Amino acid sequence: MSRKFDYLGDVEAFLAVADQGSFTAGSVALSTTPSVLSRAVTRLEARLGNQLLRRTTRRIGLTDAGRLYLEQARSAFTLLDEAEREAQGQEGELKGRVRLSVPTTYGHYRLPPVLARFARLHPGVRIELNITNRNVDLVAEGFDLAIRLGHLPDSGLVACKLEDAALCLVASPDYLRRSGTPKTLEDLQQHVCLPFVMPSIGRIAQWVFKRGDQDVEWLAPSTLQVSGDVLGVVSLAAQGMGICQSYEFIVREQIEQGGLVELLPAWRGRTRPFSVVYAPHRRQSAATRALIDLLIAGGHHH
Repeated sequence: MSRKFDYLGDVEAFLAVADQGSFTAGSVALSTTPSVLSRAVTRLEARLGNQLLRRTTRRIGLTDAGRLYLEQARSAFTLLDEAEREAQGQEGELKGRVRLSVPTTYGHYRLPPVLARFARLHPGVRIELNITNRNVDLVAEGFDLAIRLGHLPDSGLVACKLEDAALCLVASPDYLRRSGTPKTLEDLQQHVCLPFVMPSIGRIAQWVFKRGDQDVEWLAPSTLQVSGDVLGVVSLAAQGMGICQSYEFIVREQIEQGGLVELLPAWRGRTRPFSVVYAPHRRQSAATRALIDLLIAGGHHH
């Protein structure tokens, strides 16, 4: 059997000439001579039975066949590059950088152990972590991935669900001593509630409950509203200022230590999804792929 791809050097020559715009510039890029490149392209054209380049005295131009072949050859070389990087990466040495944007909830309470593990596995990767509650524009702002809350509108991004985060209602023991413990949803009307203003709608987010198989939405009365960072409601509740609804993963430790008390446990059971999102058309580096895989694996440990 004869070697099928022994002509790849000729393809590389063609790519260099097309990318650099001339045989002379291409030969500089590949440290060879223009005549070597010219012969390589002629061989490739003979092999394909098609003219790829229009050779004029001033500049070279691509034929239609040349443009199409250039595009596909370039993507084939990109795949080979990636394959090489991943094979090298199997040795534990991934390189490059990963830029990600996450909300404060995930950035403070879920991501740190995953990133710590990633950094131990791949010390050669630079991580740029942006913690914000603004939905960044992944492509325009150059992020490799983001973590988002809620059901995502079809934005052309790929989304992989990390978890359905359980919600619960909490207040501090101090607040409950002063104001009593609500036993029903109706009781909540008489309490100081600490709702959050959703940036997407500019209105107070309803608290959500489940009783049996019935979903209940409830709008908290408020003399104090928090916007911007949903962790604010938890900080205020911990100070005895009122009752808030938060993710169980955020308040779990404070409940265990006695700083917060869960209220109306019979009404819990609602969740909100967190997902990792990325743009499908951007070729992912091996490092980005590895972090996404780790996030998805880590999302199921809880």
